[in-house]
Amino acid sequence: MSSSYEPPLAKRRFDQSVANGVLRVTGAALGPYQSAVIRIGFSLTWLLFLLREFPHRHELYGPEGPWGWDMAQQLIADNRAFTVLMWDDGRGWFEFVYLLAVLSSALLLVGWRTRTMSVLFMVGVLSLQNRSVFMGDGGDNVIHLMAIYLVFTQCGRVWSLDARRAVRRPEGDDRVGPLLWTVLGGLLLFGTFTGKFDWETELPWNLPIVPYLLWGVWLGTALSWCVRRYGSEQPRILADVVRNLLHNTALVVIMAEACLIYATAGWYKIQGGRWQDGTAVHYPLHLDYFSPWPALSELLSSFALPLLLITYGTVAVQVAFPFTLFNRRVKNVLLAAMITEHAVIAVILGLPFFSLAMIAADAVFLPTTFLRRLERVATRVRDRVLPRRGAELPAQRVDEEDHLRAEREPESVEHARA
Repeated sequence: MSSSYEPPLAKRRFDQSVANGVLRVTGAALGPYQSAVIRIGFSLTWLLFLLREFPHRHELYGPEGPWGWDMAQQLIADNRAFTVLMWDDGRGWFEFVYLLAVLSSALLLVGWRTRTMSVLFMVGVLSLQNRSVFMGDGGDNVIHLMAIYLVFTQCGRVWSLDARRAVRRPEGDDRVGPLLWTVLGGLLLFGTFTGKFDWETELPWNLPIVPYLLWGVWLGTALSWCVRRYGSEQPRILADVVRNLLHNTALVVIMAEACLIYATAGWYKIQGGRWQDGTAVHYPLHLDYFSPWPALSELLSSFALPLLLITYGTVAVQVAFPFTLFNRRVKNVLLAAMITEHAVIAVILGLPFFSLAMIAADAVFLPTTFLRRLERVATRVRDRVLPRRGAELPAQRVDEEDHLRAEREPESVEHARA
């Protein structure tokens, strides 16, 4: 007489929940709309900053800046920061890097070859910011970090030219992508064998990560292309799993980074005397640097009670926001409050790029239903303004139920079996 052991119901439910979670994380790239908004937000912020500072680019990051070439070399030798601007001190090389940063930002904004442009976007951001580390208003630190995280995301699945090309030519033979990565591989070889990259360091915690990251991204992309083109079904499934894991992990890191920014800012404010007595918002309104509209600043500073409520409300929202992620309704209310706050900061205090960077970081928490509704509104406006010519918006034109089902389920039955 044989008997089979059956685990308890609670254990079976737990195992099923774990299996469903693993399938969800590895079976699809989650948050396609949120990652697209992040891509658009940060590339637009950086592009507008570069265009605004184009007449002053030599003073900010170039050879005519107060932070001279020798001082930059000494600092980079100490902190091991990555910047291709230190490869040559000529004006022509600086102009090329600056224009490359502008071009990569514009192409990433419209979603043309997003994987390639995300790498070039990161190189442009790191090169310019690390060349002159004292140029910025706080938003540059956010762009600095998010430019690295974007490399690991699949941020061109919707609202991009890549998504439109995938719909029009789902089985098309892509020749531009391999050509671009071949050129990038040649540049990496040139930088490696000519000693442009700094590979060694005496301190293990001061390791120059960017050269290893660039080679890792290039080798991973080349291997993924070879597997998709020449591999069998199982290696393709494994490659999809790795890509989805990288994307979803990067998305979680972006969320954690945004929560960390608000949590640390809120707790530091609590320790400040001006924030404790409710006068912290009053003083910036009387500083010339933060008063692009003096009359408006004077008007606002005359209302003591609203400024007191704004001061305490800012601290409360920043401290409470990370704890509201488990309650969707409360999270959405605080998210709207923070976006509104940054919009007001952009206008009243004259910090547009800092505010745009923070709004782009906040966009990772926007609900998918809201973003899809925004897409439908944009589609209707486009159809009214422009006649139909068979062109699609840079988004995947799929049925809403099919798209939501694709986010919940794995990409294939074979992946579920694996």
